[in-house]
Amino acid sequence: MKEIYTEIQINASPSTVWNILTDFDDFRRWNPFIKEILGNLKVGSQIYVQIKPPNSNAMKFKPKLLKYEPEKEIRWIGKFYLPKLVDGEHNLSIKKLDNENVLFVQKETFRGLLVPFISGLLKDTKTGFELMNKELKKEAEQK
Repeated sequence: MKEIYTEIQINASPSTVWNILTDFDDFRRWNPFIKEILGNLKVGSQIYVQIKPPNSNAMKFKPKLLKYEPEKEIRWIGKFYLPKLVDGEHNLSIKKLDNENVLFVQKETFRGLLVPFISGLLKDTKTGFELMNKELKKEAEQK
């Protein structure tokens, strides 16, 4: 098992950050990592996610939505081709510090047979998380 964990403090309200995070139609404009999310945002449903880690090709996944709690968390689990090769549980969470400040956490836990062999991709993925976090902060603090 490997985990990527990133966080950033954002000087904006939870609702401002949430509105940016859930305006999927606008992701291509500001988000350098998650390029697209489509689907029914109902727990248990399958969604479509396209990511583009730095130094890597774009990847498309059809993960299952595990949690969707407004102004707090979006979490899904996806697999690379077959279950148990590389399964990734992705989490985007907003932790309210006060009315105008949040801690945004983006993390992913990877499990599976191929995880020990994808360290380069995981490094690029962490860089992608960090780039996305910085751009989310910029977007939210401009509103």
